[in-house]
Amino acid sequence: MFCPTVPMLLAVALALFAQAQPVSLINGVRRLIAQHDLAGAERVARDWQTRNPASPELAAALSWLARAALDANNLDHADAVAGEAGKMASRFLIGQKLDDDPWLPTAVGAAIEIHAQVLAARGERTEAIDYLQGQLKQFAGTSLRERIRKNINLLSLEGKPAPELVLGAAQWLGARPPSLASLRGHPVLLFFWAHWCGDCKAEVAILANIRRTFAPQGLVVIAPTRLYGYVSGGEDAPPAREKTYIEEVRRRYYAALPDMPVPLGAANFISYGASTTPTLVLIDRAGVVRYYHPGAVPEAELSARIRALR
Repeated sequence: MFCPTVPMLLAVALALFAQAQPVSLINGVRRLIAQHDLAGAERVARDWQTRNPASPELAAALSWLARAALDANNLDHADAVAGEAGKMASRFLIGQKLDDDPWLPTAVGAAIEIHAQVLAARGERTEAIDYLQGQLKQFAGTSLRERIRKNINLLSLEGKPAPELVLGAAQWLGARPPSLASLRGHPVLLFFWAHWCGDCKAEVAILANIRRTFAPQGLVVIAPTRLYGYVSGGEDAPPAREKTYIEEVRRRYYAALPDMPVPLGAANFISYGASTTPTLVLIDRAGVVRYYHPGAVPEAELSARIRALR
C-alpha cells in the first residue's frame, strides 16, 4: 500500500496552495506566521513567487514575512525582505496611485516601517527619523501619512510639546473640546478611537476607571476620532450620516464616559500618527508628551504612567 511521506504531502499542499487566489496567499502566510511557523510561511510565499509573476499581493505577503522576521529580532533578514517587498511594490506605482490597489499600501507601508525600525534597533535613530521624514514627503497625499507619522512619533514625540488639537467648525461630539493650551496645569490623556474598532470599545472600562481615579488630581480625557467614509457593515456613507452613526456608537459603547469631549477630524489623526486604534497619548501638566502608545494599554500600565507624572 502506497503511503505518502511528509515532504511529499507538503509538496502537494504547496502546489495546491499556489493555485489559489492571491488573497489566499496572504491568508496562508499570515496563518502560518500566527502559528509561529515562519519557515513554513516563507516556503509558501517563495513557492508562490516561483510560479507566479510579481504582483502587489505578493509584495504584501513578503511584507508580512518581513514583519515576522523583525518580531523575531532577525534584523538583517527583516530589512532584506522589506526592501524586496518595497521594490516589488514600486513597480506598480508607475501609472497608478498607491491607493488604487488594496495591497500596495500594505506592502509599501510595511517596507518603510520595517526599514526605519531596523535602523533604530541598530542605534541609528537620527537616520531612521530622517528616512521617515523623507518618506512622509513622498507619500504626503496618500493613506500612508498617518502610518509614517506614527513611526516618526514613536521615535521622537515623547519629551516634545504635544501638537495642538485641530477643531473645525462644530466638528466635535459631546462637550466642546478644550484646547491643549488651556489645559496647562492638568495632565491630559488623548484616546484616539474609531467607530469600527473593537479594541477601542474594550478600552472603555479601563478609561472609565482611570478617569474615576485620577480626575480628582486634574486628569482630563479627550477622545479624538475621525470619519472613515462608511458606517456599519462597511456601507459607504456621506459625512453627515457617518457623524450621526459615530454619535450612536458613542452613546451605545462609550456610555461610561458620557461627557468625554470628542474632536472629529482627520488632521488630529495625521499629526499624532494614529493609524492604529486605539492610540493613547499622555501629556503632562506642562503640555509635554510623556507617553505615546499605538494600541490598547492595560490599566496597570496606564495608571503607572499617570502616577509618574510630576
